Amino acid sequence: MARNTYEAWIPEEYGSEVIQRINQTSVVEAIASRIPMSTDTRHVARSAGMGVDVVDKGGAYGEDVSLNDEVVLYAKKFGKAIRVAEEDINDSLPNIISTKMKDWATSYAKVLDNSCLAVTAAAGTGVPFTSLYNLLHTTDATVGYTADSNITTAATAGAPTYAEFSSTIGLVEVGDYYDPATMVAIAHPAFRKSLRGVLDTQNRPIFIEGLNGTPDTIFGVPIRWSLGARTSAVATASPTGRPLMAFVSTELMQLGIRSGPESVFIDGRDGLSALTDESILKMRSRRGWAYGHPAGASILVG
Repeated sequence: MARNTYEAWIPEEYGSEVIQRINQTSVVEAIASRIPMSTDTRHVARSAGMGVDVVDKGGAYGEDVSLNDEVVLYAKKFGKAIRVAEEDINDSLPNIISTKMKDWATSYAKVLDNSCLAVTAAAGTGVPFTSLYNLLHTTDATVGYTADSNITTAATAGAPTYAEFSSTIGLVEVGDYYDPATMVAIAHPAFRKSLRGVLDTQNRPIFIEGLNGTPDTIFGVPIRWSLGARTSAVATASPTGRPLMAFVSTELMQLGIRSGPESVFIDGRDGLSALTDESILKMRSRRGWAYGHPAGASILVG
């Protein structure tokens, strides 16, 4: 008689090899503001700012008319399943389950970054979120943003100039959402080669490689490297488009945490798989994403 098993999803503990691999590979998981989600949607308030007037003695206070709205986080599932033969589990010296979980963590980290930062299309099939690139590529009359205002495209692919790097970061520095304490550059590693040869007007390098655990910097801003920061039409762990460097505020990076990373192991000897000697390992994570305001970020397309 076949036996029924009721396996539960087991969340990864903080500090586990899977979590460490994700945080090392995914910039979004490592530095974004983490927003707990108890359902599949969560509304996060967004302010268009607030003015201030000089009020004379006995004068009336003016009322602010800035529009306030919200961004909505929708939890999307990133997952994969793999069949593992019982012989591989019993006979192999390496821990194949642990190895596959770390492999999944690497791919998940890259596809999450790509989804949040670099997908060119609007949210829909194969596109879980409105990426930062798509956000800056779209007009938003509610907050007074015009499409592509904060996107700079290098005139020569693979060789951005000092002026292009400088003008891109300058788009954020002149905005109301500039905060040097929370500003980070997120870039694809393809920028490293071109950055090494870029000098300012006084022949000083704008790219400083970190030493003894300190981060790399550009114009004094920490750089975080992401393999997902290449453009693509849909979310993928292996994007092949043009590399991006984004200047962002970690406070405006809203990452919704619904569940996971977590896994479930379905034993091949249960009633569903009794005719094969294969077990199934499923891994998943549910995340939401939104960037708080388009004026608080800029992108250089390399």
